[in-house]
Amino acid sequence: MPGAYARWMRSAVLVLASLLACGDGNDPARSDTAWTSTGSSDGAGSTDDAPASDATTTTSPQTTSTDGTDDGEEPPPDMGTPGFGPLRIAVVSDLNGSYGSTSYEATVHAGVAAVVALAPDLVLSTGDMVAGQQDGLDYPAMWTGFHTAVSDPLAGAGLPFAVTPGNHDASGYPAFLGEREEFVAQWQPRKPALEYLDDTAYPLRYSFVAGPALFVALDDTTVGPLAAEQMTWLGDQLEAGADRPAKIVFGHLPLWPFAQGREDEVIGDPALEDLLVQHDVTLFVSGHHHAYYPGRRADLRLAGTACLGSGPRALIGVGETSARAILVVDLDARGTIAALDAYAAPDFATPIDRAGLPASITYDGVTVDRDDG
Repeated sequence: MPGAYARWMRSAVLVLASLLACGDGNDPARSDTAWTSTGSSDGAGSTDDAPASDATTTTSPQTTSTDGTDDGEEPPPDMGTPGFGPLRIAVVSDLNGSYGSTSYEATVHAGVAAVVALAPDLVLSTGDMVAGQQDGLDYPAMWTGFHTAVSDPLAGAGLPFAVTPGNHDASGYPAFLGEREEFVAQWQPRKPALEYLDDTAYPLRYSFVAGPALFVALDDTTVGPLAAEQMTWLGDQLEAGADRPAKIVFGHLPLWPFAQGREDEVIGDPALEDLLVQHDVTLFVSGHHHAYYPGRRADLRLAGTACLGSGPRALIGVGETSARAILVVDLDARGTIAALDAYAAPDFATPIDRAGLPASITYDGVTVDRDDG
């Protein structure tokens, strides 16, 4: 009996420790904070008048499993990767309205309030924060409007905000050099207190680590493959962060297309995909297509984000436009994606049902399968 009691006590302590270290990863109103840190302008210069759709759907069923040992006893709980805890990430994208706008739609304010209530460990933006890419606009006033609506509430809540450039706020085409310079000037004094591996080109591109993950922010605002120099840099960052079990790369243009009307506005480079796979990248997150799609190509997961601002679009092969939404990604202590869901406007409380999305998206011979993992 004393031996059985000791085994029972040891199991109880391990289970309690596991519960304290790991959350369920699916409730957007709960934060498992384990790491903390001190006309529309919808196209590449085009107007998109697509109607908004804020329909929400029901939560997909969740399943769990437990493996027993041969002698019928429960195995000790998996405590994750030593030195790391779980990490929750919120992603916002394409928040801009019509060209030159200095104010933001109600969905942007509501989405930011939902992120603050969620209290994630980290907030990412995949670009298009102001409505630029046009001459004669008051960029300082536009950025003041953005910071008032988005940056300041996040900073006030103590949430680190890591951004990437978009084509409407820092286009890489030579004609928009002044906008890129303003982007840099706006974000240099708002640089979040993160553990950077390389911040020499912040905020255009940079890398940092948080919890079990390496994050690499790309400068990908122009259509087509990344420049050779950035490809080399990306490989170096992925190598430098190889000790992190999760690797998340994020930028504006997607690797492969998701949305109607944007089919050719992608990076579209098999060499980049090969590089990501070679370095065991966990997830590539992108904006620009204004439609949510959790995708997968073999072991590489690709998350296309919905917009929060104007111009939501329909996925390729779908009739209705994607709901405006925020994306929430939960990593467990092992760096495994425990949950990846988009929460739709207007209340950002209900995840978009994956079963209602296409099983796959194919364009120009490239297929991205729906990620049901």
